[in-house]
Amino acid sequence: MAWRSRGTTRRGTPADLLVVGLANPGSEYAGSRHNIGGDIVEELADRHGTKLKSEPRQRARLAELVLDGVRVALAVPTTYMNESGAALPSLLARTGVSELTALLVVHDEIDLEVGRLQLKLGGGAAGHNGLRSISSAVGDNGYLRLRVGVGRPPAPQAGASWVLSRPSKADAEILAVARASAVEAIELVASEGIERAMGSVNTRA
Repeated sequence: MAWRSRGTTRRGTPADLLVVGLANPGSEYAGSRHNIGGDIVEELADRHGTKLKSEPRQRARLAELVLDGVRVALAVPTTYMNESGAALPSLLARTGVSELTALLVVHDEIDLEVGRLQLKLGGGAAGHNGLRSISSAVGDNGYLRLRVGVGRPPAPQAGASWVLSRPSKADAEILAVARASAVEAIELVASEGIERAMGSVNTRA
């Protein structure tokens, strides 16, 4: 699907890939399971010697870098998770991304075991309010997702408190490794394309 910009369009060369990490703002949510998408995008920026900078008009923190000749825009919305989509129209316009297959959303996933990664193209929100908000904002669900497993809550009704809480020490150690692997997965999407990246990432134990 081609994205039709409703905001200010980019001047200059458009980004080839826009990576959006989902998280809640504020220190009370720092280090929570729900924030792992934003943490991964931060780690990717740090790895390549750059920092995300606040852009109030885009309702996000942004950075740009080049990976193997591919222009990659990084963003973490400064909205709350369930309003993540509010940042997407201006982000897509700002970065010049016109195809939703060039949008990669990184998010936590309770349906995957702790530390498991899965690259996916399209699909439903599966109860994730951030994804639901983004799909609504762009009018389609045909974008890429990097799902990062945070494990299931102890009881179904504990889902909200589970993702908003910080992981145990054991899970935190697993997720630290997963964050590094997720950074490599994003680099692989940029350098090799989604099909080859999916074949590599989704077959790992």
